[in-house]
Amino acid sequence: MPRVNKKDDTIFQKVANMQNSYKRVDAHLSSLGYCTRSEAKKFLNKFRVSIHGTRIFDTTQKAYHNDITVEDEPLDPESLLLLMNKPSGFICSHDDAGVLIYSLLPQRFQRRNPKIATIGRLDMDTTGAILLTDDGTLNHKLTSPKSKVSKIYEVTLAQPLKGDESEIFSSGTLLLNGEKKPLLPAKMKIISPICVELEIYEGKYHQVKRMFGAIGNKVIKLHRLSFGDFSVQNMELSEYKVINMNTKI
Repeated sequence: MPRVNKKDDTIFQKVANMQNSYKRVDAHLSSLGYCTRSEAKKFLNKFRVSIHGTRIFDTTQKAYHNDITVEDEPLDPESLLLLMNKPSGFICSHDDAGVLIYSLLPQRFQRRNPKIATIGRLDMDTTGAILLTDDGTLNHKLTSPKSKVSKIYEVTLAQPLKGDESEIFSSGTLLLNGEKKPLLPAKMKIISPICVELEIYEGKYHQVKRMFGAIGNKVIKLHRLSFGDFSVQNMELSEYKVINMNTKI
């Protein structure tokens, strides 16, 4: 089974190609979280904002996104895509009570409009790879069941393996409680009697935990190693990085 639907390459390229809008400087700065529109004048007085290398002070001046710099650095991308190695204890939501995953991001990213949101969710106690974006179309595309994005988890179990788990998961016949259709085939690699790597291609609610629960075991620790081709193998917990939209997932 492919790691991802090839059509997803197209949506990434479309987003990348759209990132050079023409509008007022204060509109650029406020949408990217540098400051509010009302703060833009003070921002231009405090920081060197330039168009084609020439410093400006008029917040109403219009320019293309790619022509503007702040302190000689390019503006943040208009559509942002981040990969984070999520630590335990953080919630992937804007609405729920508790410590939100977004608090791990710089204040500028937190002030962006539209807001950054996670692409799918990880449970509060689950760690590992999660993508975040402020592009609603991209988010919808990658969370759609049709995308079939590969997700690889490291799973620690309460009880030793029985030996038939790989066959059950790869059969494409496992029907979880409350679901109308069986799960897509999943690949399992045994690391130890109580630890496996599991690759799935959908993202149902608590899917990995429910899969092992359905065969009489319990997940006691869950870490997502990768989402598509994006791995957190060499990233510290809480670390994030900006993903180039021209990258294939």
